Amino acid sequence: MTTKVIPIQSNVRPPRVVPERYDGLALADTLGRGLRDLRISVTDRCNFRCTYCMPREVFDEQYRFLPQSDLLRFEEITRLARIFVGLGIKKIRLTGGEPLVRRNLDDLIRQLATLNVDLTLTTNGSLLAEKAVALKAAGLHRLTVSLDSLDEATFRAMNDADVGVAQVLEGIHAATAAGFSPIKINMVVKRGVNDAHLVEMARHFRGTGHIVRFIEFMDVGTTNGWRLDDVIPSAEVLRRIGAVFPLEPVSPDYRGEVAERWRYRDGGGEIGVISSVTQAFCRDCNRLRLSTEGALFTCLFGSSGYDLRTLLRDGADDATLRDHIAALWRARADRYSELRMAQTALPESARLRRVEMSYIGG
Repeated sequence: MTTKVIPIQSNVRPPRVVPERYDGLALADTLGRGLRDLRISVTDRCNFRCTYCMPREVFDEQYRFLPQSDLLRFEEITRLARIFVGLGIKKIRLTGGEPLVRRNLDDLIRQLATLNVDLTLTTNGSLLAEKAVALKAAGLHRLTVSLDSLDEATFRAMNDADVGVAQVLEGIHAATAAGFSPIKINMVVKRGVNDAHLVEMARHFRGTGHIVRFIEFMDVGTTNGWRLDDVIPSAEVLRRIGAVFPLEPVSPDYRGEVAERWRYRDGGGEIGVISSVTQAFCRDCNRLRLSTEGALFTCLFGSSGYDLRTLLRDGADDATLRDHIAALWRARADRYSELRMAQTALPESARLRRVEMSYIGG
C-alpha cells in the first residue's frame, strides 16, 4: 500500500495554555489581520486527478483516503461553523477534494444555511448538472467552478480523468438555470500547458455575467512538481487579455479579497487574477481552513493542523472550542507567500512539508 503523503499532524492539539478568554471583540492575529473567511473541506476524495493538485502517480488506486469514521459529521461541522460565526466569520466556502462526491451534501448546506453567512462552494463541475437544483434549494448562495481550458485535449490532459469540457459547461448551464449568478470560473494557468488559451477563456465567458479568475500556478503541497518557471505572472495574463479586450481596474469589495478585479471597458463584464506567487497578499489574509477530519489550518501552505475533532468528540463545550480557536488565531503569524523564495532556495530535504490542496481545499 502507498504511504499517505499528506503532511498533516491531525493529532496536534491547540496550546494547553489558552490566552485570555474571547471577550466578544474582533479577533486579530500577530500581524493585525482579522478573521473573516472559513473554508471547510468536506472530503479528501476527488473524481479528477489534476496534475497540479492530485497527480495520478501519487493518488493512484493504492492510495489510502480517509475512512468515513474519521470525517467530521455534518452536525459536527455545523456546530463548529456556528462557533466560527460567533468569532467573526462572514463567509463559508465548502471545498474538497471534490465536495460533490460527499453523499447528501445538500443536508449539510441546509444546516449551514441557517447561519448568517455568505455560503459558497467550489467544484470541478463534473457532477454539477445533476446536483445544481438541490444545492440551490438547500440554501447555497454562490458557486465557483474550476475549468482550466476550453480546449478538449488540454482539459483532459490536465484533469486526467477522461472528463470533457462539455460536461463541465453543462454543469455551469444547469447551475445558471437553477439561479446561481454570477458563477466564478477558476482557471489555474501553467506555462506551456494551458496559457495559450487565456484569451479563448475570456472570450467565451464575456457577456455571460460569469467571472473568470486566472490563478497563478502555486506550490501548494509537495506532489505537483511546482517550478517558478511554470508560473505565468498575473501581469502577463492581463497584458494578453487586455490586448484583445481592453481592461480597467475595479476596486475590491472588501479588505483581504483574494482576486484582483478588472472589468472590460466596453461593459462586457469582469475578470479576476489571483497572484499568490508574484504579488503575495499575506498581509491581508483573513482565512482559516478546516480539514475534512477536523484539523484547523491557519495557512494554505501550512505543514500541520490543530485537532478540533478530538476536542469535539471528547465532550468539549462551545466555550472551550471557541477559546481554543480564538487562541490559535491570536497566535497566527503565517506569511508563506512572502517567504516563498527563501524556502524554495533551500534543498528539498530542508524545506517544510506542506499540506496537499486536495486535503485542505484551495
